[in-house]
Amino acid sequence: MAPGDDSTRSDGHGEWLIRRDSDSPESRRVDDTLFTLGAGGYAVRGSSEDEPPADPVVLVSGVYTGSGPDQRPMAGPDSTRLDVTPPVAADERVLDLRSGVLWRQERGVPSPLRTLRFVSARRPGVMALRAQAEEGRLDPGEPLRVSQDGEPVRFGHDGGSVWVRVGAEQSITAAAVQRYWRDGGRHTVDRLAAYGTGGIEETRAAAEVAGALGFDRLLAEHREIWADRWDTVDVRVPGHPDVTLAARFALFQLWCNVGGQGEAAVGPRGLSGYGYAGHVLWDADVFVLPAIASMNTELALDMIDYRVHRLRAAREAARSCGRAGARFPWESAVAGDDVTPTSGDLAGSHVPIRTGQLEEHITADVAWAVLHCARWSGEERFRRGRRAALVVETARYWASRLRVDSEGRAHIDSVMGPDEYHWPVSDNAFTNAMARWNMRAAAEFVDEPERGELLDLAERVVVGFDAATGRYEQFAGYFDLEPLVVSRIGPPPLAADAVLGSERVAGSQVIKQPDVLMLHHLLPDEAVPGSLRPNLDFYVPRTSHGSSLSPGICAGLLARDGRPDEALDLLRIALRMDLDDQTGTTANGLHMATMGSVWQAFLFGFAGAWVRDGVLDLDPVLPSQWPQLQLRFRCLGRKVRLEIGHDCVEVAADGPLGVRLRGGEVTEVAGPTRFDLTRRESRLPT
Repeated sequence: MAPGDDSTRSDGHGEWLIRRDSDSPESRRVDDTLFTLGAGGYAVRGSSEDEPPADPVVLVSGVYTGSGPDQRPMAGPDSTRLDVTPPVAADERVLDLRSGVLWRQERGVPSPLRTLRFVSARRPGVMALRAQAEEGRLDPGEPLRVSQDGEPVRFGHDGGSVWVRVGAEQSITAAAVQRYWRDGGRHTVDRLAAYGTGGIEETRAAAEVAGALGFDRLLAEHREIWADRWDTVDVRVPGHPDVTLAARFALFQLWCNVGGQGEAAVGPRGLSGYGYAGHVLWDADVFVLPAIASMNTELALDMIDYRVHRLRAAREAARSCGRAGARFPWESAVAGDDVTPTSGDLAGSHVPIRTGQLEEHITADVAWAVLHCARWSGEERFRRGRRAALVVETARYWASRLRVDSEGRAHIDSVMGPDEYHWPVSDNAFTNAMARWNMRAAAEFVDEPERGELLDLAERVVVGFDAATGRYEQFAGYFDLEPLVVSRIGPPPLAADAVLGSERVAGSQVIKQPDVLMLHHLLPDEAVPGSLRPNLDFYVPRTSHGSSLSPGICAGLLARDGRPDEALDLLRIALRMDLDDQTGTTANGLHMATMGSVWQAFLFGFAGAWVRDGVLDLDPVLPSQWPQLQLRFRCLGRKVRLEIGHDCVEVAADGPLGVRLRGGEVTEVAGPTRFDLTRRESRLPT
């Protein structure tokens, strides 16, 4: 069962295995995050079985404790703990991305402790652990242990299982069975646990089924699911195992951290830690969801339905501020009301947090996510009923939010754009463009006279485009600020507000993350043709990448603009964001927006993939260092495979699929079809 056995190696090229042997407590907390396993809305951090965990180990999607801004994920019963004597002094942990299992092996002793764990990809909520050690060292103890989280706890025993219920209004239930036996001079423990959010009887039944199947059968069916996932969604850059491994890690953690039963609440750190208190922000709608839509349509529907189920709260929020329609909160948790904190800490100083009041673009972001998924998947379910209502009600909010001046131009005052270094501002280009798009999109779903009213208002919205330079002004007055570029402060990524102070940064053109460029990223067909390049040239040097979601988005846009080598420089930052703990915060959880932005950079950037009118458009480009890029994904109901080279791209699908290369004629593809890329002049305008 050792990680070095042939059975655990997926290949010999370092493209599937992530190894860590850190000893310091803080490094181990980072590794605990990296080794998070999950499925179906249930996840377990990679904490070592014999060490008291520094953080909650088991988290469940959408289950919180506390109230208001203090809401945070509820800690589930821990099914990973073992008592080992003497304690492990040194070890190595190995995450096998291909099969979705975490191995651990003690180092420096002749008969080491070995463990293997996984979270069943076949059976949501089932977690399995096998441990082996020299006779006399291993005491399995209680299979379920509960941390003190302020929630009521009930325990019970029934036959061969143990069960626990944590929580009152919301709850996590768990039941476990374990088997303990001796083989030669070694002891083995198999522990099988089931988790749920409903009645304990259902959870106990799931644990009993798992126990009847046994560890080995559960592992075999789990591996089958992961094999199917990698056959459907994958990325590989031949000859560059470091890029391939990091990109696959992003896909792996998207699978592990996104899921639920009927809805999926995805916070900025997913189910891997307590960062952002597990609240749901635009990270879910704009960064994670587009990736998920190319992986699994049902998961994408679950993510949309998290917003659908909180539409009533969004309507109430709009009414409370005198507006029509629905206004979604910047941070959301159980009920869908705004749980954004009002203050925080910056470099040891108390600072106000105004995102909840001002970062209103989230309302249009929700609508964009619905129709992006509809377009990408070709699924009409995204466009029906209450999902369509998300588009209509958000548009009604914007129609009531606009201020129309004496010349008939429509403005949006007192907002904060994605940048977050400058607030409050008027006519933020991204917010205004998203609101305009939202109203145009909603017009399809309503009747006259409302349709005409929405379209008329949309035409009046100011977006700050300067035809002379081809640039959008980020907000009214931005071009008058100090023309400071990030290179004069230090190498990105950096937190410019912490280095220079909030006041200095607010008076400069330095921005935290893409703002105007998010317009080009989300609405490429709404942006003025030919405007991507001048805006990249102007805004990228001013972007500090103070947010982890920033480098991947800029990488994708640079690739779309035909600058793949520049794109690769930023992609490398995004790829290693958590693997190298670049922000110093990975111990608090993975950066899920980074994971999503990495996949978007490959798919929308280097592959140039986008869906228009039911056709998959491609405009691929490769960095000079890469010989080829191989991608697998779902699109328009098909499993699609791309092999992109410098001179040609091969496209294959598991059924008829319309493909258009660089704006040319539509070709129906099923079996492998090659397209010539040598005509560089045929690249689409950006």
